[in-house]
Amino acid sequence: MIRGLIAAGVVLAATLAVPTLSSAATPVPEARLVPLTATSHPFGAADHQLRPENLAASGYVEEEFFVSGKANVYDWQPSGATVRTADAPYTTRVLVRRPKSAGKFSGRVVVEMMNPTNLIDLNIGWAIHRDQLMRSGDAWVGLTSKPISVVTLKKFDPVRYGPLNWANPRAASDPLNCAATGQQTQATENGLVWDMNTQVGAWIRSDGAGNPFTYGGRKTRAKYLYGWGYSQTGSFLYTYVNAIHPLVVKADGKSMFDGYLIATSGGPGAINQCAPAIPAGDPRRKPSHVGVPVMHVMTQSDYAGFAPNRMPDNNTRAEGYRDYDLSGAGHATPDELYYGPSPADITQGGQPPPPVDCNEGPRSRFPSRAPFNAILQNLEAWAEKGTVPPPGAVVQMSGNTGALDQYGNVKGGVRTPYLDVPTSTWAGNSTGPSFCRIAGHETPFTAERLKALYPTHDAYVKAVQASVRSLVSQRYLTRADGQAIVAEARAAKVP
Repeated sequence: MIRGLIAAGVVLAATLAVPTLSSAATPVPEARLVPLTATSHPFGAADHQLRPENLAASGYVEEEFFVSGKANVYDWQPSGATVRTADAPYTTRVLVRRPKSAGKFSGRVVVEMMNPTNLIDLNIGWAIHRDQLMRSGDAWVGLTSKPISVVTLKKFDPVRYGPLNWANPRAASDPLNCAATGQQTQATENGLVWDMNTQVGAWIRSDGAGNPFTYGGRKTRAKYLYGWGYSQTGSFLYTYVNAIHPLVVKADGKSMFDGYLIATSGGPGAINQCAPAIPAGDPRRKPSHVGVPVMHVMTQSDYAGFAPNRMPDNNTRAEGYRDYDLSGAGHATPDELYYGPSPADITQGGQPPPPVDCNEGPRSRFPSRAPFNAILQNLEAWAEKGTVPPPGAVVQMSGNTGALDQYGNVKGGVRTPYLDVPTSTWAGNSTGPSFCRIAGHETPFTAERLKALYPTHDAYVKAVQASVRSLVSQRYLTRADGQAIVAEARAAKVP
């Protein structure tokens, strides 16, 4: 069914009727394809990134949808989440990047609540995993996750994004609509995101012809869904896993997602914009009896604050869990900016583009994507085949900070050749504007030190190759990323 949605006579969105899942209580929302025109493109579109991408050259397509439904707002007590306000209408937007051909689609979809910390939608999951997703035939779905991002979207293109709606279901005079603080307003409600996330999952799994993952057929082709969150949306995902996931399992008889990757977050966020923070030591701060695997990842920028909350490995189906600290990696990476919205689009949306440089120099170039890709691959193998992942790996502590080796790099954690065959000292924190405090930076070794460590270029390459072989065999590094690291070593001027 096609229904015209005309805003100011310019943008036409195709309404795609999608049937509900007969075996689930979660409703399937309405999805409307938003067309690309000569004068209107999605915010954060791949060909409008700081580093534009030609997805078609990789056999991928990008589509934007408006997804509409009704969402509950929840309260969360130690005994569990309960409905605070039921059935609030909403419309959010969703970006889809998927193989163009059904035959190339793996059946896996990574679903990311896009990060709103810079008051814009940042598709950090795509920025990190783009190579891994495209070489595996996986799809990525990113949804707008907070009303503050909608403000930017509507300023960027008021016609295209006019239909977006995160309206607070309670009037400003209602005692349950608390006074606005910070970025919040009484007109909108952050807590609509939980059911949006579940219902987007239900849409992806549905069998309607309007679902892009059916590739025009009636048979559902999306077999596995993975929830993904980073930093603020890592906290969102913590809240989802601990508070909302149990409600979905109870209602549907199974999880909407087959596994979760929670990155660079120390614990859950508020379940609605009036709710207090979950206090330290509260059991709600740790995943428990999730029933699907959970991978938790911290970078060198933020591992120390999370260290007291680390949990032991658990290989059981009910409690599958890992903690991984990525030694050398920065929290705020240049990749999230390179493969995020262009500065021109960010400025048009009324926000300042985040800086790439800090006082110590550019944001750390440490390739956190390499260990992240292995963690995602291991999560998928755990969920789909029951293959137990490699052990958790955390930074060795010396008091309240990480223990350092002779090169000034942290000990322990998930290793890479950048730490085990070093040519630099990697810091997780820097100084300067915006998020430089968690951006990290690199201090390259002097030529004299490189010569002392690696008398010849061949000696350096062989050391990198040995490190790669070990890490690939342990599954802390994918084979493809290992090959890329060896190729980089061959091309490097070391010593």
